[in-house]
Amino acid sequence: MENSNKRPETMERITTPELAQAFIEEQVKAVQEQVGDGKVLLALSGGVDSSVVAALLIKAIGKQLVCVHVNHGLLRKGEPEQVISVFKDELGADLVYVDAVDRFLDKLAGVSDPEEKRKIIGNEFIDVFAEEAGKLEGIGFLGQGTIYPDILESEKGIKAHHNVGGLPEELNFELVEPVKLLYKDEVRVVGKALGLPDNMVYRQPFPGPGLGVRCVGAITRDRLEAVREADAIVREEIGKMEQVPWQYFVAIPDIKSTGIKDDKRYMGWAAVIRAINTVDAVTAESVEIPWEMLKTIRDRIIAEVPGVNRVLWDISDKPTSTIEWE
Repeated sequence: MENSNKRPETMERITTPELAQAFIEEQVKAVQEQVGDGKVLLALSGGVDSSVVAALLIKAIGKQLVCVHVNHGLLRKGEPEQVISVFKDELGADLVYVDAVDRFLDKLAGVSDPEEKRKIIGNEFIDVFAEEAGKLEGIGFLGQGTIYPDILESEKGIKAHHNVGGLPEELNFELVEPVKLLYKDEVRVVGKALGLPDNMVYRQPFPGPGLGVRCVGAITRDRLEAVREADAIVREEIGKMEQVPWQYFVAIPDIKSTGIKDDKRYMGWAAVIRAINTVDAVTAESVEIPWEMLKTIRDRIIAEVPGVNRVLWDISDKPTSTIEWE
């Protein structure tokens, strides 16, 4: 039997709407055959891969798909709202929205080690998702936004391949992975063909722990809110560049410095702007941001984001600096 995790050499790269449509039709058929009248559960993060899989599965099996969107409080501004409006309101998905913000942030309180933070976020996500799965009847399948690079990396032993790894064995789901043979650029073409909005399809790479790794050090709610607000400003302004960088965001480390506000000493955080270009994320180069744009970003962050009194620009390349701060 051929290896279903191996992309056939004859498979054409999906670069056009026509090729995307053909792929969608083929996958709709394949999913319908695999699932029959069964039910599929999908963790819908709002990321490109899970969003495209959700849209594809809705097209194939409609209400037989149950999407679970866990808001852990570490998403970017407006993202949970967008997931609800696109999938529930526009596509009519059976969407379970879980507000787990307090649960995550309480567990993360006082934890400053980056690996420990990642572990808490990952484990808590699995717990919440498994609890939701346990409330649902008759689910036999688990939808996953696995893409081809995930499979290649897991074969090389770079990272474990499981988007929702660590789910309890007794759930015993069969996997439905309609985009597992596609590269990221192809997933975007398919998402566009499925009618998803551009800011979802062309969403920047976003780490699994979300803003948790950009609120550097122990996460506090006020500083996390500052990261979210400053990030929204940076995305809006840098998004106006003629050549938009591959990734751009804000990190706020747990350091306060002196400032002056209303003629009084004002201790505040420093918002750090990061904009990079990369081909494969193995190496990355800092991107030049026009001075006028930097000043606009600086003025807006200082005026609009409570608690921030400085704006810095991180011009480091990778190596030695990683793309994310944690």
